[in-house]
Amino acid sequence: MLSNTVVLGYTLVMRVAIYARVSRDDGKQDTENQLHELREFCQRSGWTVVHEYIDRASGKSSDRPQFKRLFQDASKRKFHLVLFWALDRFSREGVLETLNHLRDLSTWSVGWRSYTEQFFDSAGPFKDAVISIMASLAKIEREKISDRTKAGLRRARREGKALGRPRVEVDVLKVRGMQQKGLGLRGIAQETGWSLSSIMRALKADRAGVV
Repeated sequence: MLSNTVVLGYTLVMRVAIYARVSRDDGKQDTENQLHELREFCQRSGWTVVHEYIDRASGKSSDRPQFKRLFQDASKRKFHLVLFWALDRFSREGVLETLNHLRDLSTWSVGWRSYTEQFFDSAGPFKDAVISIMASLAKIEREKISDRTKAGLRRARREGKALGRPRVEVDVLKVRGMQQKGLGLRGIAQETGWSLSSIMRALKADRAGVV
């Protein structure tokens, strides 16, 4: 468990960020129950709470204002530890994304801890086992996503659907005419909305006599 430490006679106080979240912002849910116990826990541990990050949004996306600010501040080492009520209050994006979030914190030497789940503790005895299990589950999750993608592609091919980006038809004669007026390829791309790479491919194919 992370705690205050003494270095050369000075006590280094653990600086903690609290993260709390509820799913809705309709007044029917609030974070006060979470916050009350998290604050008391920090007080009992002798930790200093430097900031509380509170979101009222679904945990299925990382596009949460306070969640993003939490990570911005973590990258600047504004605190030593992130404390949250439970892992599903921190993130419900799936094993892979949640694992990546925890790894980001560890990369910045910021610890993390779930108040209600003692095994989710970056300094706890089960850390390596938990990370290993999450990594294995993340691998399975990636494989399932890959399998679903491949199955979707195979079905699309069977049904004769075109895959990938739609092919852009570039009018080579128009391009040539614009070049004769002194426009460069970048200018032509801006004027026509065709990408520079599509124009260059079309000109190359035209020179090679490819239809």
